[in-house]
Amino acid sequence: MKVDYIVVGLGLAGIAFCEQLLANNKSFVVIDSGHNTSSTVAGGLYNPVILKRFTPAWNAEMQLKTAIPYYKKLEHNLGIKLVYTTPVFRLFASVEEQNRWFEVSDKPGLDPFIAKQIHRNTNTHIEAPFGFGEVYQSGRVDTSLLIKAYKNKMIKEHTLIESPFEYEELIINKTIEYGNISASKIVFAEGYGLINNPYFNFLPLTGNKGELITIKAEQLNLDSIIKSGVFIIPDGDNQFRVGATYNPFDKTTTPTEEARTELLKKLNRFLKCDFKIVKHQAGIRPTTKDRKPLLGCHPEFENVFVLNGLGSRGVLIAPTVAVNLYDFIEKSIPLDKEISIERFL
Repeated sequence: MKVDYIVVGLGLAGIAFCEQLLANNKSFVVIDSGHNTSSTVAGGLYNPVILKRFTPAWNAEMQLKTAIPYYKKLEHNLGIKLVYTTPVFRLFASVEEQNRWFEVSDKPGLDPFIAKQIHRNTNTHIEAPFGFGEVYQSGRVDTSLLIKAYKNKMIKEHTLIESPFEYEELIINKTIEYGNISASKIVFAEGYGLINNPYFNFLPLTGNKGELITIKAEQLNLDSIIKSGVFIIPDGDNQFRVGATYNPFDKTTTPTEEARTELLKKLNRFLKCDFKIVKHQAGIRPTTKDRKPLLGCHPEFENVFVLNGLGSRGVLIAPTVAVNLYDFIEKSIPLDKEISIERFL
């Protein structure tokens, strides 16, 4: 089999790069183990504001302009519903937090995204005596459904190999040889699995374990996202995703009792109705020390590339950085220093 590209990994980064290849009539095959990834267990939230510090997320405005049309196009092509535009309401814990919200509302970069007025609480099952601040241009993407549907599409098109990637079988010359596949280039978009990649394991991919629970709350009647100590995200059928934890030390994907206890403690501070836990999931976010993605070419092999390090904001970042990497490879457009792996070489 001869193709233009081999793509390793079918998470948010891998899918976004495949879409770039399709848009530019490039042939490709994807190799993916199908193992648990942060993309499949993520809450899917896209939010242009860092609500802990009341600051704009990195390049949020530009990324939104790319991301929303990208996911809408995927909806159309796959025949599924992916994007749920939903405001995020930041629950205030004090008058001081209210005042801080007013202070930052006119800051450059935040003005398009946050409402200047305070919203009073009208939900009897939410305790919020100081009200909420509203974040515009936010919502969620059903990442689990996206990956499942995209995977099924690729199986039908015979462009997916469901198998762990065997690095020792990779032969790199002027062309890339892997088993019976010959390609011009290879892109590694493996998420946290990159730490086992002998070509890019020199990169500082730290990894951060995140856990979330899904609850069923028949009485809650909530159609917006609330952020307090945790996010609570509507997921349909009176179910809500609650998360997430951050653990930089545990690198397993096994849900823990400690994280479950932490999530419930933070949830019970403001949720005042009966609920039951229906699911508990864990994944490792591919995070970096400087919280910026990892894009670029291997320092020795000019046809070996990496697309990684999307962290907890992969839904928002993936479509933009996929374009960046494609333009870097095919059009020789330099990568921004903030995202290029050159910053670590």
